[in-house]
Amino acid sequence: MTTPLTVVASERPDGTPVLAVTGEIDMSNAGVLDDALTTSTGDGALLVDLSGVEYLDSAGLTVLFAHAARIRVLANPVITPVLTISGLTEVTTVE
Repeated sequence: MTTPLTVVASERPDGTPVLAVTGEIDMSNAGVLDDALTTSTGDGALLVDLSGVEYLDSAGLTVLFAHAARIRVLANPVITPVLTISGLTEVTTVE
């Protein structure tokens, strides 16, 4: 059973915009993440908090790569190897 995707926009006290993403990201819902990243505003890097993401497939990676120039990623240790092997860590900051 898949865990539904939720995306919640907020802001850190220092003004950094944050998208907190939880659940599973796959081809059935990667468009939701893309829409959220596309409509997010703010100066500087957007922090994408994936610490609540349990599964990430190639559709989700494609979305992250498309926005890599303006995001920083906070990753769940479960998906960190996927981000590294895919090369995302070479084009954006992954914490």
